[in-house]
Amino acid sequence: MNLVLFGPPGAGKGTQAKLLMQARALPQLSTGDMLRAAISSGSPLGLQCRGIMDRGDLVSDEIVIRIIAERLDEPDCATGAIFDGFPRTIGQAEALDRLLQSRGRKIHVAIELKINDEMLLQRAESRIREMIASGQVPRPDDTPETLRNRLEVYYRKTAPLIAYYRNQDKLRTVDGMGAIPEVAREIAAVLDSTA
Repeated sequence: MNLVLFGPPGAGKGTQAKLLMQARALPQLSTGDMLRAAISSGSPLGLQCRGIMDRGDLVSDEIVIRIIAERLDEPDCATGAIFDGFPRTIGQAEALDRLLQSRGRKIHVAIELKINDEMLLQRAESRIREMIASGQVPRPDDTPETLRNRLEVYYRKTAPLIAYYRNQDKLRTVDGMGAIPEVAREIAAVLDSTA
């Protein structure tokens, strides 16, 4: 099964994807993690992405699709994958559909984690306080100011995916405001009804 998890930054996509990885034995394809790994490696692709991500902007579709295509060809993706925070634009969604179709696959369901902006900002501020209190350094792209910019980008570029997947009858919306286990149960129910 191939599924897309999307929602505003900080909505819990990564947390829920990790829980799904354990429960469903599907790999989590997080473009954010893959891009951060490229940055850490100091590769030319990573250096190209660093400035873009530090501003909270989106990396070009061409780069992201190339990373996803390479990852989809790895053996652990043979039975499906969890697309965590990807696609982020209609263009990426169309490219992902073409990419999967070329491999005889498709997206089975797109789950939107719905959460209000004020809660997202509170979560970001709380996460930063906890990181600092435990001696960790927050990521450069993990600040309330960057989150506000990322929210603007989300509503402008990613929110149109709601209509895109609704038109394909693949969209399911889950309330992301609940506790982590509660949200996980709602997602499991959606997947069980889709399978």
